[in-house]
Formats: sequence, C-alpha cells, structure tokens
Amino acid sequence: MIPSPEINLDDYAVSPLHGFLPNGLPLQKLPHAYYAEWENLAVRLPDLIKTGQIRGSVNALPVLTTTWLQTEPEWRRAYSILGFLTHAYIWGGEKPKDTLPPCIAKPFLKISKHLELPPCATYAALTLWNYTTTAELDITEPDHLSVLTSFTGTKDEEWFMVLSVAIEAKGARLVPLMLDAIAAAAAHDVPRLTALLCRFTDGLQDLRGTLARMCEKNAPHVFFHQLRPFLAGSKNMAAAGLPSGVFYDLGAGQGEWHQYSGGSNAQSSLIQTFDIFLGVNHSATGSLNPSGFSYIQVRHLPPRSSTIYNMQEDLDMRNYMPAPHKRFLETLSALSNVRPYVASTQADSPLKEAFNAAVLSLSSFRDTHIQIVSRYIIMPARSNAPVEQPLREKVNLATASTQVKGLSEANPTGLYGTGGTNLIPFLKQTRDTTKSATC
Repeated sequence: MIPSPEINLDDYAVSPLHGFLPNGLPLQKLPHAYYAEWENLAVRLPDLIKTGQIRGSVNALPVLTTTWLQTEPEWRRAYSILGFLTHAYIWGGEKPKDTLPPCIAKPFLKISKHLELPPCATYAALTLWNYTTTAELDITEPDHLSVLTSFTGTKDEEWFMVLSVAIEAKGARLVPLMLDAIAAAAAHDVPRLTALLCRFTDGLQDLRGTLARMCEKNAPHVFFHQLRPFLAGSKNMAAAGLPSGVFYDLGAGQGEWHQYSGGSNAQSSLIQTFDIFLGVNHSATGSLNPSGFSYIQVRHLPPRSSTIYNMQEDLDMRNYMPAPHKRFLETLSALSNVRPYVASTQADSPLKEAFNAAVLSLSSFRDTHIQIVSRYIIMPARSNAPVEQPLREKVNLATASTQVKGLSEANPTGLYGTGGTNLIPFLKQTRDTTKSATC
C-alpha cells in the first residue's frame, strides 16, 4: 500500500479489519453489579413493552451514576442500553411520553457527553455496539450474528440490525482500499488506481448483495408496525404527540427540552465514506453532501422544498455518529482527490472506465435501497396492521403523523423522509445524482 500519512486510522477509531465497528465484539453485559438493574430491564425489554410495564419499570429505577464505567466498551454498552430504554419509555404506551425521568435522563446525558453523541437511540447504539457472535465466526455473515438488546424480541428486528452489521463488516476492507486509492492518485500511479477502483466496484457489488437479503428474515409488516415506531425520534414529531420534543428531567425542577432524529442507517459513517471517496455531490448548491442515504428509517413529514435544508439534514447525521468517525469523514473530505484526478485524464481511458463503473455500482446499491423502501415503507403504509398484530394501538403511536397524505404529481406516495423530503422522488434524485458523478 502506498503510504498515506495524512490519515492514521487508529486516530479515528477506525479499523482496517472492522471498519467503523469496534475492534472487538461489543461488551455483552456491564461487569459491575451496580448496573444490574439496567441490564435486567434490557434483557426483559420486549416483554415489558408487550405487557405495558416498561414505564413503570423504568420509573422504579434508582438514579445511578457513571462512577463504575471504566473502559470505553463499558461506556458504549451503557449508552446502548439507555438508548433502548429511552425510546421504549417514550413510545411504549398508548400515548407518547414527553418527559424522560431522572433515572434515565441524568446518566444518559453524562454518558452521551463522554462519548460525544446525542442522548437517543442512534445507529451506534442500535447497531454498531449491539451485536455478538460465537467466537471465531465471520461477522460479515449475518446468519452468524445476534443482537444484545431488542425492542420487539423478533427475528425480524434482529435481522434488520445484523444485516447492517454485516454490511459494516464487509465494507471495512474498502476503507484502507479507498485511502490507498487516494494515495495512488496523489502519486499519479494510474495502473494502481485503476486496479483499486475495480476492487472497490467488486466490494460495492458484494454489499449490494448483502443488502438485498433484507427480505430473507424481515417481514415488511413486522418492521413497519412493530419495530419502526420505536426507532422514531423526538424531532418533527408534533403530529405524533411530541410538539416540543422530550423533556430530559434532571430532578429538583431542573432539565431541558431536546429534539433528536430517530435511529437511522443514514448515521452510518461507511455509507458517507463512499460518497466522499467518489466525489458524489448531492447538493444543487455545489457543496459536497456526503450522505443522502438512510436505508429504510423514514418518517412522513410536511414537505420542504429547500435543497439547502435537505443538504443540512444529511450533514446533521454526522452529529449522530461517534465523534472519531465524524472527524474521519471531515479529514477524508479534505483529502478526497480521486474524482478530480480521474476527470483530468484523457477520455475513454481504462482509469475513467474503472471510476465510472464504481460510481454506477454505488448507484445500483441505491437502486436496491429504493426497492427496499418500497417494500418496507410504502406498501405497508397503504395497508392496515394485521389484526393479530400485538399492541396494535401502541405500535402505531409513532406513526400517528404518517398517514399517506399530501398526494401530488410530484410526490404520488405522500411519504416523506427524515429531512422532510419527498421520499421516493428524493431517493431517485439521490441515485441519479450519484450517476452524474461519472466522468
């Protein structure tokens, strides 16, 4: 590999073997008995939600401190547990709860500050730090993985989460490859850059194949009606019953209102890395917007027409990433040079062919995403929850503002994404903008 002294992956908590996943498996249980009550609720979470006991159980918790959290894996495990408990508490009743009690709010705010993350169920809490496997098994294979904490206890939810873990694990090998390609461009090593782009294309095609496996063990109606409501955030949720977001009660009359986006794969640093590397520009204003991709966590919101707003919403997703990963993306953005270098070469060169193939492969990845959104969001939104669905009233609570409405020629589905964008038109635009990055 051509040396690339500008980026030392260790400085950004990124591994050449595991990418944005932890170097080792996430901690399965907090070791100190002081936190046993947190762990007990985490284990029982699906049953507590189903039986309507979650809020009472949370309210009975003592206000614990962070004194006994020693290692980073312990801080991450605590963050993951409290992220699940927070969303279960907010959405686990017949009406949303707009106040988070001190037993959750106080430690969660401290833990979040330590990890430089917002106090909610982020992609890191739900996915990056919430899986395990039997020793020696390949974590790039979702069948080998299981989750540590779950809202529903269903295999459908588990598959949704571990599929993302497998994509992260498979994508890990592409991170040093991209850095190698940046170094090759800087060194004007055309043959090596061409070969690396071909390998990158193969890697994207492998990731697309993994993403396409979503339907194997995740039923659309289970995802939409049981899991998705608990992924909802507290931002732009007035119609669902949270006009001001959620009040994080610190006790003694202290506390603050907070509004956060829901858990979303748009918070995956890996996906943003691909756009930055290929120089994909999703903004009509000309500034780089390295996201625009969120798998299938979307909401129905009032439409907004501002492209700048959509760009800012995507960039805001970086604030939901572990801080070292966010800094990695910022550094990578400053160093990314492959597209301008390729554009400067002669037409119809093998290098341009390799680069364009990589761009089109990323576009195909997004085609698969659009198909999944149609199957898991649009189609279930047009039908009622199955009669046998448990807690039908409760699981639909977070979708109170998600009735198909506002139909128009520009937005025939009436569905909106996390940034207030017309869902399918926005996703198609994102895919088409990806294609336009070809040289």
